Amino acid sequence: MEANNNNNEPKMPKFNMNWIYLMVIAALAIFYFSGEQGNLLQPQTQQRETSYTEFKHYLERGYVSQVVANKSTNTLRMYVKKDSATVLFPEMKVPVSTNPYMNVEFGSVDNLEQQVDSARARGQFSGTLKYERDPQGGIFSFLISSLLPILFFVAIWMFFIRRMGGGGMGAGMGIFNVGKSKAKMYEKGGELGITFKDVAGQAGAKQEIQEIVEFLKNPQKYTDLGGKIPKGALLVGPPGTGKTLLAKAVAGEAGVPFFSMSGSDFVEMFVGVGASRVRDLFNQAKSKSPCIIFIDEIDAVGRARSKNPAMGGNDERENTLNALLTEMDGFGTNSGVIILAATNRVDMLDSALLRAGRFDRQIHVDLPDLNERKEVFLVHLKPVKTDDTVDVDFLARQTPGFSGADIANVCNEAALIAARHDRQTVGKQDFLDAVDRIIGGLEKKTKVMTEAEKRSIAIHEAGHATISWFTEFANPLVKVSIVPRGQALGAAWYLPEERVLQTKEAMLDEMCSLLGGRAAEELFVGHISTGAMNDLERTTKQAYAMVAYAGMSEKLPNLCYYSNNEYQFQRPYSDTTAKIMDDEVLKMINEQYERAKKILTDHADGHAQLAQLLVDREVIFAEDVEKIFGPRPWQSRADELLEAQMRAEAERMAEERTRELEAKDKEENKEDNNSKQK
Repeated sequence: MEANNNNNEPKMPKFNMNWIYLMVIAALAIFYFSGEQGNLLQPQTQQRETSYTEFKHYLERGYVSQVVANKSTNTLRMYVKKDSATVLFPEMKVPVSTNPYMNVEFGSVDNLEQQVDSARARGQFSGTLKYERDPQGGIFSFLISSLLPILFFVAIWMFFIRRMGGGGMGAGMGIFNVGKSKAKMYEKGGELGITFKDVAGQAGAKQEIQEIVEFLKNPQKYTDLGGKIPKGALLVGPPGTGKTLLAKAVAGEAGVPFFSMSGSDFVEMFVGVGASRVRDLFNQAKSKSPCIIFIDEIDAVGRARSKNPAMGGNDERENTLNALLTEMDGFGTNSGVIILAATNRVDMLDSALLRAGRFDRQIHVDLPDLNERKEVFLVHLKPVKTDDTVDVDFLARQTPGFSGADIANVCNEAALIAARHDRQTVGKQDFLDAVDRIIGGLEKKTKVMTEAEKRSIAIHEAGHATISWFTEFANPLVKVSIVPRGQALGAAWYLPEERVLQTKEAMLDEMCSLLGGRAAEELFVGHISTGAMNDLERTTKQAYAMVAYAGMSEKLPNLCYYSNNEYQFQRPYSDTTAKIMDDEVLKMINEQYERAKKILTDHADGHAQLAQLLVDREVIFAEDVEKIFGPRPWQSRADELLEAQMRAEAERMAEERTRELEAKDKEENKEDNNSKQK
């Protein structure tokens, strides 16, 4: 009976914001068309009717300021002076800014003109007599004054009607759809045209991502063993490493609906919109289950919540994050919905977002190593017309620390440089110029330098090259240039060895090499300049990192003062410790500076030859340095280590390829056996 009573209750209409807009439009229309208020678009004027006799009387008394007559209707408007308005219009309580007038019917135009002329001659009238056209004949004026306001209200009506219904602008674009999700949905993965074959390198990340695709394609394989499908995976890595590309590859391989949006799409100026969009997104995803939701740059909405209520505890971003946390692992269930997210600032994310049950796994997408850079080059070189001088192994060694996006930029820049020089193919030198362009900036051929400045820069850069040649752990030299690029007047290019661990000796050798330019200026120029500013900045940062973070100083050994607490407003060490840090850093830098001066003094003749060669040719290579100083003492050892690294990587890739082929053969045999049994 209780259910029946509820069904018989009258259903009250739901409140809709559209009602408010309709009432506002209706009130404006009533106010416009009401006779009491008059036309909104025209100012109100005080007026009344009077006779022609009284008009002559007022004209003789000097009350009239202007006369406007209409010949076709034999009517005129007698405008009254402001100081006489209170006499002729006693009902006016206060003076008005508009001109009051009286409507008068007259007999003939000649009589009117005679009356006005005589009053002007006696000094009783100093105004003007004007004639106006018949308002009946001004059809255009009639249309503007009568129909234009109506058209204006109709236009407002149509505007709001279109906005209420979306107006064909797409979901989420209308003012009344502001709380709807802006996610783009791809029903078929092939719409993006990207698969795992288009993602080079990142073998570990691809393996974990492929497993997520397998969860969606064949979930029974895992649930039969008691496993649960993970709810989310977070792609973490530096910018340009291919996080978004991996997500697109998942969409292309999964064959299930794929929702893609950015973290900033949740943020809106209206309160509660972000949380509403989160709920709408998950409602759409549940209706399309199984599916994948991808949130790019999730740090825009998932940043750690403030622990201080006074610092925006009721922030709109925090409300959006709370809604996201609830949808990912709240009372509701999201079976078959997997969330992928990407960020390069995982340290800024809220800890509740990273726990198991929400983002069950973090997939690290790091910068590519030597062999992975080679694979990336092979992908991006496919559309580029190269000649026989291009060596992919050489290019991979020349681009340490480059991301996938940087390598794509190198290939594109090399093609542009070749086209600029009217070449038919892209050569090795074009790629080297592209690397120089990206690292150092655009070459400034028009920069004018004096001979003294040019020689000082050559001595500075030769100092870097000399120190790096005679220090064991310094990076191998590639070339030295005194051609201005970007903000730098010169540069020494090295081939960094990709070490997993950095030793104290290697870091000290690098500091000594950085200080070689300033030491050469002091020894061989006689004065120092601002050219070493960038070198000193890098040296100081590295020294403080060694002392404060790596525990590599004598007085503060084995201590790390690194703090990742975003809301801590004080240093994790005392002022006494800070003074010790400053002293240790100063001591460490001064020791390496004296060491650099000693090496330069021991090889002063070779340094002078190198500087002169730079002045003459502007660009020299490692072969030229070897002719002056002889073979680098530790070069053979570095080559052996590099060859061993490349050999081990090649063996690892071969083993992975063998395992993939064995798994594929096993799967094919299993399918053949099943077909035979059927």
